Amino acid sequence: MKVKKLTIAKYVLAIIFVIILSLMYYLNKPIYSPKILYIPAGSINKIITQLQSKNYDVCKIDSFVLRLLGSPQSGWINMKTNVNTKADFLYKLTTSKAALQNVTLIPGETTYIFLNQLADNLHLNRKKLQNAFNKYAPMKEGAFVPDTYRLPVGITEETLMKVLLTISHQKMKELSLKFFGTYNEKKWFQYVAIASIIQKESANTAEMPLISSVIYNRIKKGMKLQMDGTLNYGQYSHQKVTPYRIKHDTSAYNTYKHTGLPGLPVCNVSVAAIRAAIFPKKTNYLYFMKSKEGSHDFTCNYSTHLRNIRRATK
Repeated sequence: MKVKKLTIAKYVLAIIFVIILSLMYYLNKPIYSPKILYIPAGSINKIITQLQSKNYDVCKIDSFVLRLLGSPQSGWINMKTNVNTKADFLYKLTTSKAALQNVTLIPGETTYIFLNQLADNLHLNRKKLQNAFNKYAPMKEGAFVPDTYRLPVGITEETLMKVLLTISHQKMKELSLKFFGTYNEKKWFQYVAIASIIQKESANTAEMPLISSVIYNRIKKGMKLQMDGTLNYGQYSHQKVTPYRIKHDTSAYNTYKHTGLPGLPVCNVSVAAIRAAIFPKKTNYLYFMKSKEGSHDFTCNYSTHLRNIRRATK
């Protein structure tokens, strides 16, 4: 009888030993991931499902291990390296937060300047940012929604572009659904192109619908827009538009040379500018001139416009 009990005990110990060895082997398996990983808020099962959807090597066993370690943190996680053991990976999900840096994209800023800003603030490679933007952006300009973004230090250029463009696309889609009840990307960016000129030309939000009306009125009459703001594209975002630039700039953005809209947005735009592009004020205005007070004087007649120019330049 004692021999039988001893045999059973040895058998149980052997099974426990095998389980421990298997668990040690499992927890020491390598798992590959970006150094900076985003974890959504939610239950452990939801997080594991989300990680599986991103092709990370996790399963239901990891849900059990995570419950022993503690709840995973939501937000950006710094995994330190691209390769971790399964044990380290799961532990870091519960303990490691990535350092965050605020980066603000102001309405009216061009993507060229914004990518410079991202490279400087997050210590990233400017050329890689541009390549990633070219790879994922639906348009060469106007694809970002101006906002203050809390971004993780250490994120890769490609991941950053995918994240920012995904967030922006979702916000644009929500706005389009609000205004139109549907989302048509081509139609949407036609409004963004108009909104970008409004953004560049307006002295304040209140006059945006008036600027919008001038744009539509001039297009309807077949007049060239002749607006300086369209030449503040790309690297020229903050440069004063001179007669030399107007004469020698051969890009589609030069509305002194070309009739109609540039075709592409000039910059990234605010919700107010998009609203003005969709809902312009009904006026007969064809001209506007910046006054000494900083706002614009609007007029229907060229003669009055000339008087406004003389008054503003005295």
